[in-house]
Amino acid sequence: MTNRSSSVNSTYRLTVYGMMTALAFAANYIRFPFLGSYITVSNTLCVLCGYILGPWAGFVTAGMGNFLYDLLTGYGIEGLVTLVSKGAVALVAGLISYKTLREPKLAAKDRMMLFISAGAGALTYVALYMLKTLIFGLTVNGLDLNATLVKMGSKLPASLINAVFATAAAPVMMNALHIPLHKLGVFRKG
Repeated sequence: MTNRSSSVNSTYRLTVYGMMTALAFAANYIRFPFLGSYITVSNTLCVLCGYILGPWAGFVTAGMGNFLYDLLTGYGIEGLVTLVSKGAVALVAGLISYKTLREPKLAAKDRMMLFISAGAGALTYVALYMLKTLIFGLTVNGLDLNATLVKMGSKLPASLINAVFATAAAPVMMNALHIPLHKLGVFRKG
């Protein structure tokens, strides 16, 4: 009986991982151009991956969903950078909040921790995205430092708006999903 239970649990986890990867992928299509970049809900889904699956599985699902999007939409090698940077959003948010979310009830301080963890994850992405823009500008794109800094400056407003949106939206969504996900056994230990 233990093998069957283990098999069902593994199938269930794989299904949840696949669903979260697909959602992280699809979130990239909810976007609109803004000041040379895009406003998107992708970072919000990355935070939710960390909340729901924990730091490491969240890293993999958020990273893979966004990597696949980049790969299928022509961003090429940048997809590997995206895998790490979007995965880092889930990793940071999950490291800060996942243990708390495994509890069936959230106190007010736990809800505040959701905002802190979402902000930390989102700002991690902003920092990594700016670093990528700097490195790619100077190396791959062959720009001089001034042109690269201008490019970074043009991408920063949209990146910060995405971070603010993820910081506000992911905790609100998690508060709504927390009890139903517990009833479904998503946070079950093991």
